[in-house]
Amino acid sequence: MDAELLHSPVVGLTEEEEADMSDWNLPLAFMKKRHLEKIEGSRALAQSWRMKDRMKTVSVALVLCLNVGVDPPDVVKTSPCARLECWIDPLSMSPQKALETIGANLQKQYENWQPRARYKQSLDPTVDEVKKLCTSLRRNAKEERVLFHYNGHGVPRPTVNGEIWVFNKNYTQYIPLSIYDLQTWMGSPSIFVYDCSNAGIIVKSFKQFALQREQELEVAAINPNHPLAQMPLPPSMKNCIQLAACEASELLPMNPDLPADLFTSCLTTPIKIALRWFCMQKSAKLVPGVTLDLIEKIPGRLNDRRTPLGELNWIFTAITDTIAWNVLPRDLFQKLFRQDLLVASLFRNFLLAERIMRSYNCTPVSSPRLPPTYMHAMWQAWDLAVDICLSQLPTIIEEGTAFRHSPFFAEQLTAFQVWLTMGVENRNPPEQLPIVLQVLLSQVHRLRALDLLGRFLDLGPWAVSLALSVGIFPYVLKLLQSSARELRPLLVFIWAKILAVDSSCQADLVKDNGHKYFLSVLADPYMPAEHRTMAVFILAVIVNNYNTGQEACLQGNLISICLEQLSDPHPLLRQWVAICLGRIWQNFDSARWCGVRDSAHEKLYSLLSDPIPEVRCAAVFALGTFVGNSAERTDHSTTIDHNVAMMLAQLINDGSPVVRKELVVALSHLVVQYESNFCTVALQFMEEEKNYAVPSPGNTTEPGNLTPVRDGPTLPRLRPVNSYTNIRAATTARNLNKSLQNLNLNEEGGPVTFSPGNLSASSSASSTLGSPDNDEYLLSFETIDKMRRVSSYSSLNSLIGVSFNSVYTQIWRVLLHLAADPFPEVSDLAMKVLNSIAYKATMNTRPQKILDSGSLTQSAPASPTSKGTLIHQAGASHGANRCLSRCSGSPPIPGVSSSSLTNEVPKPPTREAPPSRPPYTPTLGNQAPPHSHQFSRTRKMFDKGPDQMAEDGDEATAHRNFISVALQTGLCDWSAKYFAQPVMKIPEEHDLESQVRKEREWRFLRNAGVRRHSQRITQRGIARLDDQIFINRNPGVPSVVKFHPFNPCIAVADKDSICFWDWEKGERLDYFYNGNPRYTRITAMEYLNGHDCSLLLTATDDGALRIWKNFADQRNPEMVTAWQGLSDMLPTTRGLARRVSIYLDRSKQGGAGMVVDWEQETGLLMTSGDVRVIRIWDTEREMKVQDIPTGADSCVTSLSCDPQRSLVVAGLGDGSVRVYDRRMAPNECRVMTYREHGAWVVKAHVQRETNGEIVSVSVNGDVRFFEARTPDSVNVLQTVKGLTALDIHPQANLFACGSMNQFIAVYNSNGDVISNIKYYDGFMGQRIGAISCLAFHPYWPHLAVGSNDYYMSIYSAEKRLR
Repeated sequence: MDAELLHSPVVGLTEEEEADMSDWNLPLAFMKKRHLEKIEGSRALAQSWRMKDRMKTVSVALVLCLNVGVDPPDVVKTSPCARLECWIDPLSMSPQKALETIGANLQKQYENWQPRARYKQSLDPTVDEVKKLCTSLRRNAKEERVLFHYNGHGVPRPTVNGEIWVFNKNYTQYIPLSIYDLQTWMGSPSIFVYDCSNAGIIVKSFKQFALQREQELEVAAINPNHPLAQMPLPPSMKNCIQLAACEASELLPMNPDLPADLFTSCLTTPIKIALRWFCMQKSAKLVPGVTLDLIEKIPGRLNDRRTPLGELNWIFTAITDTIAWNVLPRDLFQKLFRQDLLVASLFRNFLLAERIMRSYNCTPVSSPRLPPTYMHAMWQAWDLAVDICLSQLPTIIEEGTAFRHSPFFAEQLTAFQVWLTMGVENRNPPEQLPIVLQVLLSQVHRLRALDLLGRFLDLGPWAVSLALSVGIFPYVLKLLQSSARELRPLLVFIWAKILAVDSSCQADLVKDNGHKYFLSVLADPYMPAEHRTMAVFILAVIVNNYNTGQEACLQGNLISICLEQLSDPHPLLRQWVAICLGRIWQNFDSARWCGVRDSAHEKLYSLLSDPIPEVRCAAVFALGTFVGNSAERTDHSTTIDHNVAMMLAQLINDGSPVVRKELVVALSHLVVQYESNFCTVALQFMEEEKNYAVPSPGNTTEPGNLTPVRDGPTLPRLRPVNSYTNIRAATTARNLNKSLQNLNLNEEGGPVTFSPGNLSASSSASSTLGSPDNDEYLLSFETIDKMRRVSSYSSLNSLIGVSFNSVYTQIWRVLLHLAADPFPEVSDLAMKVLNSIAYKATMNTRPQKILDSGSLTQSAPASPTSKGTLIHQAGASHGANRCLSRCSGSPPIPGVSSSSLTNEVPKPPTREAPPSRPPYTPTLGNQAPPHSHQFSRTRKMFDKGPDQMAEDGDEATAHRNFISVALQTGLCDWSAKYFAQPVMKIPEEHDLESQVRKEREWRFLRNAGVRRHSQRITQRGIARLDDQIFINRNPGVPSVVKFHPFNPCIAVADKDSICFWDWEKGERLDYFYNGNPRYTRITAMEYLNGHDCSLLLTATDDGALRIWKNFADQRNPEMVTAWQGLSDMLPTTRGLARRVSIYLDRSKQGGAGMVVDWEQETGLLMTSGDVRVIRIWDTEREMKVQDIPTGADSCVTSLSCDPQRSLVVAGLGDGSVRVYDRRMAPNECRVMTYREHGAWVVKAHVQRETNGEIVSVSVNGDVRFFEARTPDSVNVLQTVKGLTALDIHPQANLFACGSMNQFIAVYNSNGDVISNIKYYDGFMGQRIGAISCLAFHPYWPHLAVGSNDYYMSIYSAEKRLR
């Protein structure tokens, strides 16, 4: 974030307050998008902008009933009267010639709008002629649209019965023609134009007849014997459009200054009539010298936008389109204005007809009906444009001066720009959008229009949908053919926005060779990185699951262009280049081989250690699809796959769960490719796991390794937790309580030692650990965990034969490790992969011929939760196989209970193998392992084993899909959301007025207040610290306590759950399960971002770190992230390290567990414990940045760091205190070792000041003070012996010791005891229990104490001080 933006001097602060606004400079950890939102794509918007059925009007019937010279009987004409038809005076020539000329002119007028249609004139026709004309046009048009234009100026008005008039052969009679017949002949889709008086009657009759038809169709459909059903079915009239000149009761205007066919003129010669009408208004007098005659002389052609006439036509189109878009409902606009060119033109011109004819008390009618538009504000812009154009006319014509172009488009773009800059979030869309579209046609304004369009699209997916519905798509597609360099950034931005919302445009792009445009942008080194990023995103969409796109881009050298940019400094570009590569060779073998030739996989390896987690993710995705191709394998490609797999395996302990999820999916591709090899490995591991007694995780030989007894009744209801999926443990309180009670207690409360047998016999873990549908799993979480541990002791490698199988064995181990991942989504995915293979392995090896009794023999299930599935199989077991494979997830196999460790896996048939031989022999020479007849070494996708029938194929396919289709992380779609969201908007936290910003200011002021107030107290000196301000019984024995630095909230961890208390109000805020496996315990906690939006970090003694949000605030706690902070701390290695002379608190017995220290200033997390290194994690990059070897043989028991001096101080189990400078090389960085303590160091603390001392305390109670530069201690104090817990107050120079002898002593820095606490207040002064943990508040003089009797109390200085 910009430092200037974050330095926010809050108004009205005193100087000291202002000096304390240091919180603005602290970075925030784990607050990126990947931590705050679910990793999934946005829901696709239903795209309505594409016309499902584009239509053309292919045939036009022009029916003119003029009977020139004879007026119909029911019309009384004025004198003078409107005479012009198609701008011709019929009385100026002989009647027949006039009729033909008018017909020809009308055809020309229509041809301006649709030159390609077939035109047929029918002049003064009879009923038969009309019938013949209509039926022949419909026959030729097939499914396309036909237009019927009717001019009835020479016949009587339409009748109420729904008839219009034509003539008999001799023109002696008017003959009625029923609209019903007309509908039958014209069929659908059709468009009807009626230019006659009372035309609205026709529209009404048309609708009634159409309804009658619908009913007849329904009757015929229901009852086939009905007489209606025998007749030819009438066509449905649903897709018919009608335009009528006036309402049912209105006559056409007769003003002699207007043409007689005013409606037709508006529809076919809009500019001409609009200009005439403009001149007839009073306001025209303001434009001097303009007459009707002059209008006829306007220079230019309608279709040349550079001439006055063409420009007016263009402005008219833009205005009418805009009015329609703003007034009509979207779907109606699409249907009338975007589906058919001729219909769109007629409707645009119809808007003009409504405006002009209403001024003569005539209301044109349409079906479908339009809302009134004649008063729309845009008509004023039209009047202004006409005014500006006409005012130039006299000088242009008389003096030949140059034509000045209209400012209309520039002004409309300015209006659009104002809308963009001034608007609020939720408002109506900008009126000018259709005009922006028109402006793209003009080179003059194109650059500005594209820029504004891009800014509009940036507002979000809704804006993209709007722009597409206006019809922007063909315009921006066409612009890709332009070679103008200045348009490139704009077009790339616009296309990225469109494709982020609607990826179906990939096909249009490839069809029009649009991909070449983006390839050239991507390959252009002078393009800024963000534009190349958008170009590569667009290409990644083009090749996504679209074979034609993949082929086109492969030919355009996409792979080599991408590989050149893998090391670009811009992270988003690196990320998308990798995703694009992963997509181009996804299931496309020629691209994969092209990648092999360019050693793409080796170039991608460098991204696996990229500082940005999303980039690492994208690289894993690309390598995953690289090995996931299903083409036939050669030795060369197998070698490549193995290399890639081993490179990927190194990410097993990556700090980001997003990366590890992608890793599981990538490895699952490999598993699908080499299924038979993995089946072999799986069987060996399953066999191995059965035969191997695992040293139990809680080492049973040690007397102290007992978990304190929980009192049954006090078990509270735990809050269900939702991490993004289910956290691997309790999804319900009931489950959880069960698992807590089952931990290792029997009825009397006597401890039960852990052993694999007990593990399997207790139902809890296997039923709660695993996955939401884990009852269906063949390998329970526990089995997998045991396999994982077995594989680290046993000599599997020697069993398997390192040469051939080792890659598969190692990948299987990686998957086992990932199945025990602390982040539930990762472990669920890995469980799916493992179970899918385990399932297939047991299916493939199950004996097929079964005894006549038809039942499988099996040992009784060992686990109470097991469903004990007995599937009776008669004869061959196809039925069962099939029923199994259709279950969701991985179904239970007969004979393997879902959660047992001890049950037999159905043994594969070992052909005549001598009983003494071990079941698996190394592959040496020709000596094949016993199953080689089933798993041939060449990769066969679904080798079913020799005995199985071919018809089981479908079941196998179902299962292969179970792995490959189900496994996706949504990473690519989630990354694409970036382009759909606003890019140009100020982020909310930088917007000084936003709520986020105001909340943050409030928090930082609160923090400053806490720091100031507490400082005053500690500066006065604290003489006593025994005022008990809080006590409560915790749900579990407290093992770690941690004060929130600024809230009155304290976190108390027991073995595997965390409780939050408000120590001011004395109430419990939250209690939830941390999700760690049963044999592990929480050994450390830290608040991250305590100054702002706090997160809680928990560390467990198996080396796992979990980070939680939304705790203690009435929402469900959610896991933000989790990772294996220390990998080699397998729980079985613990417990041996700690041999302390005194009998310590039981829960603390096994080793130091995991210790951590957090530096908010640098975002670094130090971790250590029962290992020989101090591992430093960078939370910004979510990766390990340094391993500092401790140089000792004992565990690290305490860590403290000083960011100013880059020092890390570690206290160790052998009594030494070691100081490391993390800026130096690993073998030189230990700068000091103090060996003055004789025993286990309980706490080592470095004061964070310029010359801060190092304070350390051992279990014997000796407190020593060191200066970093001197080899000996500068001061020693002796406190109580038998120390179990100790903490040092960072501000007040106090330290507190807790003893197993049930008291707490608080000392000042001179070593004087200021308080001795032995009894609780109240409760008849009950003695406090053995102290299990204690902690000072970082600022207030508060001391929190947890003891073995479940109580949690807080002591403070005297009241008057506070």
